[in-house]
Amino acid sequence: MNRQVPRTATALYAIAATCTAIGALLWVRSRTAPRFSVLLYGSSLDTDSYSHSAWRVWSPVVPEGRLGLYLLAAALVLATAARLVSIWRD
Repeated sequence: MNRQVPRTATALYAIAATCTAIGALLWVRSRTAPRFSVLLYGSSLDTDSYSHSAWRVWSPVVPEGRLGLYLLAAALVLATAARLVSIWRD
């Protein structure tokens, strides 16, 4: 008999998928984007030359690549928890 997956497991799978997507994008971005220093803009002319890839997603203490890996690890933990919840409810 096919039983529906509990809503808790569905929510955990959705969060895990979101963490996976964001983590993978951050990790790939850290591997392909050139390294920029933090730029401070003093005039409007400087903002015209602003490159979108220089925008920091996270604190300078944690590089984007590491944050991406943390999100991928969190996604793995959440997917495992979702699987355990769905097995436990059966």
